[in-house]
Amino acid sequence: MPSTDWSAKRERQYDHIKTGLKQRGKPEKVAEEIAARTVNKERAQHGESKTASRSSVKDASPGHRGGKRSHSGEGGRTYAQLYNEAQKKGVKGRSRMNKQQLLDAVGR
Repeated sequence: MPSTDWSAKRERQYDHIKTGLKQRGKPEKVAEEIAARTVNKERAQHGESKTASRSSVKDASPGHRGGKRSHSGEGGRTYAQLYNEAQKKGVKGRSRMNKQQLLDAVGR
């Protein structure tokens, strides 16, 4: 369990997601990371976290998305995800870029 401020419900949710991923053949570390990210996103969307990114709050819930926009999956990353990544990397002119240009700028 990565965080001490999670409720008992979030701990159960984390364990459930992690167990399911491990049963599907994901390595322990990967399963832990995906489970923690999923739980943290749920917490942000339900107002349980102190800070939350705009994309965490406005986006569809992880349960609804179901991996539709994983980095290599069908459709790839959203414009907002690419924009945030470009912002972190300090890409100049990102506000005028479209999704394809952002994808090229941050790398595939």
